[in-house]
Amino acid sequence: MSVMILIFCALFTFFLFLIYTVFPTLVIRIFGVRIIQKISDEKSIALTFDDGPDPDYTHQLLDLLKRFNVKASFFVVGEKVKHNPEIVRRMHAEGHTIGIHHFHHISSWIMSPFRLREQLRLTEEIITECTKEKVYFYRPPWGHFNLFSLLVGRKYSIIMWNKIFKDWKTDICKNNLLEKLHANNEGGSIFLLHDSGVTLGADQEAPKYMIKKLEKFLEESRRNGIKFISLNELYQFDKKTRVI
Repeated sequence: MSVMILIFCALFTFFLFLIYTVFPTLVIRIFGVRIIQKISDEKSIALTFDDGPDPDYTHQLLDLLKRFNVKASFFVVGEKVKHNPEIVRRMHAEGHTIGIHHFHHISSWIMSPFRLREQLRLTEEIITECTKEKVYFYRPPWGHFNLFSLLVGRKYSIIMWNKIFKDWKTDICKNNLLEKLHANNEGGSIFLLHDSGVTLGADQEAPKYMIKKLEKFLEESRRNGIKFISLNELYQFDKKTRVI
């Protein structure tokens, strides 16, 4: 009898976990509940970068974007901002958009609503210290939501993506990233790339090769008239409320 009780408890716990994590993520992402997965400008592409700032690679990426006069959007990890505030100040000074990607690179699946709220608060505060501006955008690590994510993050516009390239793996960056970028360059797309490889499941040197392929992509895109736009360029805000 005790074995049956243990099995029941284990199954019940697993079911509660699904209700709190996987089910909300599927519903939000499949039905597009309160998230942005494509941009409204159908003639442009939004380049977005997660997991930075990285002291080894983000400056190289910013140099590249500056050379091509491309504005992008960065979803930063708060603890990395704490150690590299000058990179975020440079992002802001050069006209890029800066959004929240949690204070630690932790999935919403293993956080209570209170801890999630604290992750957002801490990250917003440290970004604001660097930019002296409000933060409007949020992207959860791995695109994971929990049952309370939309409520806790209601003050932000949640930005997802519709083009992802697995650029956190060195082999993919070396072998076929450029081809994937070209094959998915439809207007209105949100590209997800990564400027740091210091993340669970990522290869540390992957951004090095991503930047090389992105350089070629930007060169060819310039010749083909493809335009790039940041989130701040797309969405206008007043002093008190977010207007999308």
